[in-house]
Amino acid sequence: MKKQLSNILRLTLVLGFLYSCDATKRVAKDEHLLTETSIIVNDKKNNTEEINNLLYQTTNRKILGTPLRLHIYNTARPNRDSLFEAWLDKKPNRRARLEKKYSKKQIDKLKESAIGFNNWLKRTGEAPTILSEEKTKRSTKRLEDYYFNNGWFNVKANYNIERNDNKRAKVDYTVKTGPAFLIDSIAKTVKSPIVDSLYKKIQDKALIVQGEQYRTSSFEQERERISTELRNLGVYHFNQDYVTFEMDTIGTNKKVNVGIKIQDRAIRTADSIRREPFKVYYIDDVNIITDYTFENRNKPFQDSISYGGFKLFSYGKMRFRPKALTDAVFISPGKVFRDLDRTRTYSYINQLRTFKYPNIEYFENPDNTLKSTIRLTPLKKFNLDFSADVSQSDIQTVGFSLNPSLQIRNIFGGAETLAISGIASIGASKDLREDGDPFFDINEFGADLKLTIPRIFSPFYTENIIPKYMSPSTSIGLATTSQTNIGLDKQTFSGNFSYNWYPNKQVSNRLDLFNIQYVRNLRTENYFSIYTSSFNSLENIALESYNTPSEFIELDGNENEQLIEEKADEFIDLVLSDTSYESTNASDYLTVSNIDERKKRLTENNLILSSAFSFTQDNRTNLVDNDFSIFRFKLELAGNLLASTSKLLGLNKDSDDRYELFNVAYSQYVKTELDYIKHWDLGKKNTLATRAFFGIAIPYGNSNSIPFSKSFFGGGPNDNRAWAAYSLGPGSSESTNEFNEANLKLALSAEQRFNLFGNLNGALFVDAGNIWNVLDNVEDDNATFTSLSSLKDIAVGSGFGLRYDFSFFVFRFDIGFKTYDPSYTDQNRWFNDYNFANAVYNIGINYPF
Repeated sequence: MKKQLSNILRLTLVLGFLYSCDATKRVAKDEHLLTETSIIVNDKKNNTEEINNLLYQTTNRKILGTPLRLHIYNTARPNRDSLFEAWLDKKPNRRARLEKKYSKKQIDKLKESAIGFNNWLKRTGEAPTILSEEKTKRSTKRLEDYYFNNGWFNVKANYNIERNDNKRAKVDYTVKTGPAFLIDSIAKTVKSPIVDSLYKKIQDKALIVQGEQYRTSSFEQERERISTELRNLGVYHFNQDYVTFEMDTIGTNKKVNVGIKIQDRAIRTADSIRREPFKVYYIDDVNIITDYTFENRNKPFQDSISYGGFKLFSYGKMRFRPKALTDAVFISPGKVFRDLDRTRTYSYINQLRTFKYPNIEYFENPDNTLKSTIRLTPLKKFNLDFSADVSQSDIQTVGFSLNPSLQIRNIFGGAETLAISGIASIGASKDLREDGDPFFDINEFGADLKLTIPRIFSPFYTENIIPKYMSPSTSIGLATTSQTNIGLDKQTFSGNFSYNWYPNKQVSNRLDLFNIQYVRNLRTENYFSIYTSSFNSLENIALESYNTPSEFIELDGNENEQLIEEKADEFIDLVLSDTSYESTNASDYLTVSNIDERKKRLTENNLILSSAFSFTQDNRTNLVDNDFSIFRFKLELAGNLLASTSKLLGLNKDSDDRYELFNVAYSQYVKTELDYIKHWDLGKKNTLATRAFFGIAIPYGNSNSIPFSKSFFGGGPNDNRAWAAYSLGPGSSESTNEFNEANLKLALSAEQRFNLFGNLNGALFVDAGNIWNVLDNVEDDNATFTSLSSLKDIAVGSGFGLRYDFSFFVFRFDIGFKTYDPSYTDQNRWFNDYNFANAVYNIGINYPF
């Protein structure tokens, strides 16, 4: 408690110091610092970001009510260069003495350092906002324009400036809008007959609607919509300039009569402009140049192919199968011209990752048809890359890794890409290396092959289900790793066959037709050497609660009794076969049973054959969009194919009555995940971000538990940040396991992000959630979700963090405090460990959600 009071006192003193700083330090005598602005619209204060952004002048930004960046700016000296020179010459011999001692070059560096730090203060800080009446007038005019363009044609705006003797000023803006004007009649005049008939087909989607309030932006969007729609219906020469509007408000009683005019095509000649009706254009020829370069532009073609109405040309030997390229082109001979086809062609060709950005041109024929020429410049067939890494961790003194990768484009002539990558790493453990072991006693080797095919690879025709404008692709992957470390060595093998497609810019789908994973654990006899918490619990029972035979006990170097690690499995079997002990010491018996179940699950080999479907809807418009939502859904089914064919294949069962394939019991379960993220842009680099996650995996049939690699965990830099990864839960159990996991997870997070100065941002966050066991073989009530009352075991963490934006990634540092800890089962759970000593410090790259 004393520590907390001391920290609060320090924080109060710092805030008090900042508050007491003179904000007008750099404000001249005849100037005023703008400290407050208000906008009153129809006698009500308007604080919305949209309206405040209309002002040309706003007050200096504040953090906790203090203009921190202004104070930082004020600490900089206005003329640091001349001040340094004056300091050198203040005493007659100072410059000569320093030059004699250091050299002129060193003194110049000292000067540059002083000036550089001074400039850094100015860049990091924020100059005082000096009141400008000219900008105030411009702001008033902009407010009037905003409301006028949104239908309040009789709007009036004024301002009032209040200048105080302490060199501070306040500006009040008042806006009287009057009644809003509504759109009344809409008349249309279309010159070209073909455009008139096409316009009738698209006018039901009009953005200008009778009865709605007038908005200038609606008219601009309507011009763009009409132009886009008509160009996608074959009107090649059409653009927005041909659409004009006429508005009439005279004697209409606050109504706007709108006239829409679409003119004929304007054709410019040497000295005049003539008008002709628009025509619908069709595509005549589509020529694809497969190996275009600037150097080849005037050379004759050496190879050409006609395929499906397309004409393909090559300056050298044709290296691509025609269908692979024509599938990527949406501009088709004999079809009506559509701008959309060119856009989709650009997108599809880019996703092939085989060519540079393509060049697509149209040429007009005398018969009102179009010829399209598509120039493709292939990327290099081979791309070799290397990356290396040096690392250090809690269990590793030092580690080195090498990751070579080779990318082969167009490997089979159909724009396929084969990526081959590998990993080779070695490391030296800190504490668990035994005498005689080599210094580098940790290693991992692996290889990964991934083939990407730019279409649905299937014996069936899928164009009607997944059309090519969805940019479908097939991914086939194989990977294997062999890991030797300080404990449970393992070998893994995985393979997958997946389809990906994108119905629109916001939605992506992935279907894992099959995904196979095989994990083989080696050196399982080392289990209790690695999972020491389980062994310690077992040893406590052996020495204190159970009448353990002497052959299981030995003396350590201090003559203290200890359980023989090599006999731990025998001791477990002994306890679990003792029915009398179960009745007299049910709690300890259950603990031994749980340790045995966990050991079997973490050391058994896994064979997982699954299928999965993933759906993602991402509403972000660009990388800097801070007002969006993301929804993800995934459904995974494992083991059903093997379960339905087990008897047919004549598979044998193990001692637990589970079917085995290659002497491994295959996993069978259903798993689903729901993830929703929502960001609100509050303006001034201030964002509220929230996340909700729910996941559940239910074993059935051939399994009574979920494989470790498919289970859920809580805690860590991207989850509940008040707990380290794998340390939270399950439920309210006071587990000391190194890795806590379960098959049900609920997570909720909210984070307020704000700018401190420059590229440095801050955040305040609250995380809530936990993991539980449900519908599996775990019998611990504290770790199991039994009813809605189990929600009282939701852990709550809160804290703050810093983020530095490097543009291409964000470096993140968070401090999480345990606010509500469900492991305190018999006492108050709030704020027991809410201090820096028990805080969790997280480092991450990019935002957690």
